[in-house]
Amino acid sequence: MAGKVLHRGLPATERNQETMKVGFESAGLFEYDTSEELLVRLGHDADLVQSIAELARSKGIVAASFTAIGALKCAKLGYYDQRNHEYRELKVDSPHEMASCVGNISLKDGKPFVHVHAVLGDEAGNTKAGHLLEGIVFAAEVHLRQLKGPRLERKYDEVTGLSLWEVE
Repeated sequence: MAGKVLHRGLPATERNQETMKVGFESAGLFEYDTSEELLVRLGHDADLVQSIAELARSKGIVAASFTAIGALKCAKLGYYDQRNHEYRELKVDSPHEMASCVGNISLKDGKPFVHVHAVLGDEAGNTKAGHLLEGIVFAAEVHLRQLKGPRLERKYDEVTGLSLWEVE
């Protein structure tokens, strides 16, 4: 199945030129309807990543994007070592604000998989950032946009050692 980019109002020839300008292969671009949205306040002491995964399973969500705001009591961040193809972990053992928290949901091994990146700020304004592996909630509000369209599944990529999106 060939991918599509949503560019409302542009003729097909201009869409193709725009796609070529940014360098994406057409097979890696897909069109989704984003008309369904959820707002969720997560419970105190919940794990942000697990809570979003549980929400996806309970609502039958197989593809989504989301943002979150709030604060975490503690967290575990990951940095992907591109040479060794493994995550390095950084523990954050003190309260931090979520200065930015973005992510997506897709399928991995047939189950909803939550992929989250966060920038966390401490009381002095210093930040730590990376792949959010876990985060214990002090207060968190999530804005989730369901994506309706092709089945988005993560498959192992030999070049990166990561599970990356493929459309089935």
